Amino acid sequence: MVARVTRVLPPNDVLVRNASVAATELIRNAIIEGRLEPGRRLKEEELARELGISRTPVREALLMLQAEDLVVASPNRGATVRVHDAKDLHDQYELRALLEGFAARRAAERITKEELELLSESCVRFDALRPDDDLRGVVRENLFFHNTILSVADSERLTALVRKVIELPLVYNSYRWYSADQMRISAHYHRQIVRALADADADRAELIMKEHLFEARDLLVAHVQAIRQSSAEQPA
Repeated sequence: MVARVTRVLPPNDVLVRNASVAATELIRNAIIEGRLEPGRRLKEEELARELGISRTPVREALLMLQAEDLVVASPNRGATVRVHDAKDLHDQYELRALLEGFAARRAAERITKEELELLSESCVRFDALRPDDDLRGVVRENLFFHNTILSVADSERLTALVRKVIELPLVYNSYRWYSADQMRISAHYHRQIVRALADADADRAELIMKEHLFEARDLLVAHVQAIRQSSAEQPA
């Protein structure tokens, strides 16, 4: 029998640590899904009340989210959801296109028939969704599609790098600005990527993935710029 050596934390510490992890996950999801929008103040007391926990794990959760660059703290305002400007978003999408383009290239060399079927089924589900009716559903299905390709690419380092840049655009819920035509364009890119993967065409898979993300980048950046301009023109 192999003896297991464990470090036993005091019960209160265990509870606080578990609560901190849970609070971090809940707040992170709310930020990524846009329920806590960019610029929103994050008050410890309010969050603790909503989550049904004490302020200590909430405080620890906010510190963890600062490390993830989703939350920023300032002396005057306290913790807020980080706001990124159009240049930040442009740079993030440039990096995302490079990384996910490479992931598509690797996936074209590795993908199985079963994995192609998963992506094809995702395309069908994505076609049926509309941001006005189910924004979270659109975001989840899009994540499923891109994360499946990452999984097929089979590189833990690549996956970790992509996930560091993929959450930022989701904070802005870019799909809420998609028209019906833009949704069709996005769905078309997904289908073309699957076709390139099915043909084991690594060059084409990489190229289409980059084009897909550059299209999304241009739409998101344009809307963020328009929002900032509109805010600047409003009287104080």
